[in-house]
Amino acid sequence: MSKYVEVDGIVDTGTVYSVIASSLLNSIGIKPLERRRFLAFGGYVERDIGGAIIEVMGRRGGAVTVIFGEEGDVNVLGVTALESLGLEVDVVRGTLKETEQLLL
Repeated sequence: MSKYVEVDGIVDTGTVYSVIASSLLNSIGIKPLERRRFLAFGGYVERDIGGAIIEVMGRRGGAVTVIFGEEGDVNVLGVTALESLGLEVDVVRGTLKETEQLLL
């Protein structure tokens, strides 16, 4: 049986990984795989990372790397998840849209 949770957040094409609140990830049984150091906000922060299957606009991708967000972190859908789902930002409309995917 799969578990899921709906998440509100922002899309950021300048962010490689997605960030989701630790409490939400923990609530559906996603466990951290390791802790990594990231450059953020003019300094360094350490966050746990793990893998999750993300669904957006009815598209479900394979497991993508997610950062376990801590207090004050914003939930973010990063470019790795967008690309794995075949989505891109329509900058004119401010929405997501399907993109043409390249096989190679």
